[in-house]
Amino acid sequence: MKLLIHKITNWEYWPFQVLYVPIYFLWAYYSIRARSIFFFNASNPKIKNGGFMMESKKQIYDLIPKEYYPKTILVKQNTDLKNIVDAIVENKIYFPLIAKPDIGLRGSGVKKIKTVCELNTYAEKANFDFLIQDLIPFKKEFGIFYVRHPLEKQGKITGIVSKEFLIVTGDGNSTIEDLICKTPRFQLQLEVLKEEYGDQLQRVLQKDEAINLVPFGNHARGAKFLDGSNLITPKLTATIDEIAQQIPEFYFGRFDIMYNNFEELERGENFQIVELNGAASEPTHIYDPNHSIWFAWKELARHITFMYEISIENHKRGVPYLDHKEGIREYKLHLAQNNKIANF
Repeated sequence: MKLLIHKITNWEYWPFQVLYVPIYFLWAYYSIRARSIFFFNASNPKIKNGGFMMESKKQIYDLIPKEYYPKTILVKQNTDLKNIVDAIVENKIYFPLIAKPDIGLRGSGVKKIKTVCELNTYAEKANFDFLIQDLIPFKKEFGIFYVRHPLEKQGKITGIVSKEFLIVTGDGNSTIEDLICKTPRFQLQLEVLKEEYGDQLQRVLQKDEAINLVPFGNHARGAKFLDGSNLITPKLTATIDEIAQQIPEFYFGRFDIMYNNFEELERGENFQIVELNGAASEPTHIYDPNHSIWFAWKELARHITFMYEISIENHKRGVPYLDHKEGIREYKLHLAQNNKIANF
C-alpha cells in the first residue's frame, strides 16, 4: 500500500497515457495544421518514421560515426548460439556485454550478460532481433536533448538529464534485498531484480561496499533522473552540435551518453553514445523529482512544438509525411513489438 501511495503522489511514476493527456490535445492541433497525424515522419528524414516508432537501433547506429558508440552487432531472432559467439569473437566484443532489443521499449529487455550461458538463455528467450554491445567503461550518464531547425546552421541543447543508477551501499548488516527496500524507487524494481539476481539478493554487503544492480540509466528500471540543464555551456553545445551534424539529416532527439567527467565531455573526449533517440524522445529532465507536473507539461509542449516546426520545414523541402494507411500499419506493429518486449 505504501508503494502504491508513493506512485500516486509522485507524478513521475504515472502511466505514460495519463501523463500525456494534455499533450494529446496539442498533438491533435498540430496534426490538423499539418494535415497529417504522422507529421513526425519528417523530423529526422534518415531515421525510419523519424524515430517515433519501429525504428531500428542498429540502423541509427549506422548513421553515427563509429568512434562515438560501442562496438555493436545485430543478432537476428533464432540465430544459433555458435554463430552469435563467432560474431562476438570476430568483432572483439568481450564479456560482460550488453544485450538489448533492436527495436526497444524504454529499457525493457536490456540486460548485462556475463557468460555464454547467460547469453544462450537470452537468445533462446528473445522473440525479437537484438543487439550485442561492448560494455561502456564510463560511469556517468547524461541524456542531452538536441534540436536544430533546418534553416539554422547550428543546433542547440534544450535540456540535460543526469542519471543516478540503482546503486545500493552496504552497512555490514543488511542484505542487498533489505537495502533495496529502504528506497521506494528501488523497491519498485524488486520483483524484476529477484528474477535477475535470485539468491544473490540475500548477500550481506560489507560496510560502504557498493553494487550497481542496473548498469544503465533508465527511469523505468530504477534510475533517478535529475535536471542538469544548468550545465549547458557554449562549449558543450558546440561539441554536441559537431557530433549531431555528422549524422545525416538529424534535427530532433536525445543523445544518451556515458562519459568520464564533464570537462572531458565538453571537449569531446572519453565518452560514448549509448543510444540516439529520434522523434519519440522525451526531454527526460522533466522527471527530476523536484519538478512539478506543470513544469513537465510545459517542457513536453515546448519540445513537441520544436518537432512540429522542424517537420513542417522539412516537408516544405520535399520530405513526405507518413501515409495514413502506412502509419496505422506501423503503429499496430509498434504495439505488437512493445507487447513482445514488455513480456520478455
